Formats: sequence, structure tokens, C-alpha cells
Amino acid sequence: MSVYVGNLAYQVTQEDLTQVFAEYGSVKRVQIPTDRETGRVRGFAFVEMSSDEEETAAIEALDGAEWMGRGLKVNKAKPKESRSGGGYGGGRGRY
Repeated sequence: MSVYVGNLAYQVTQEDLTQVFAEYGSVKRVQIPTDRETGRVRGFAFVEMSSDEEETAAIEALDGAEWMGRGLKVNKAKPKESRSGGGYGGGRGRY
């Protein structure tokens, strides 16, 4: 399981997030998605920690906290939904 971190400043780095979350335990991985076209950070990230207890401590401490001038939104990441690919118009009624 990982932690979703939203409302991030666009200049945030993996090192920044690792430093902040390391206060609550061992950080295994940080992912900061970027826009495919512009390469710009999309304003959210995923942080994976060593245990559920560490993730819970980080969520409780950081959700709503102000960091880099922004109010963070921190919670358990939801599993990625599968996207149906192609076919018949994506259910829009016309084929």
C-alpha cells in the first residue's frame, strides 16, 4: 500500500518528500507523476513506506499540514482503476 499526497507545490522533488516522510519511518519509494506533454509535475505524488503503521503516522501528521505554502492532502492511495482500451467509442452511445 502507498500514501497519496495531493496539492503539492510544482517545484517539489523526490528528495523533499523523502525528507518529510522519513520523520515517520522508512521511505521505500517516492513517485511524482509528470505531465506527458510538458514534463511538469502534476501536483501529487505517491509515497511507499516500510509498514502500515508508518504510513498511518505520516497520514495523521501531514494531512492538512501546510508545506511549501500549500495545504497537503494526504491519505491512503486507492488502487488504480483499470481503463478499458479502445473498441466501440467508450460507451458513448455511437459505434
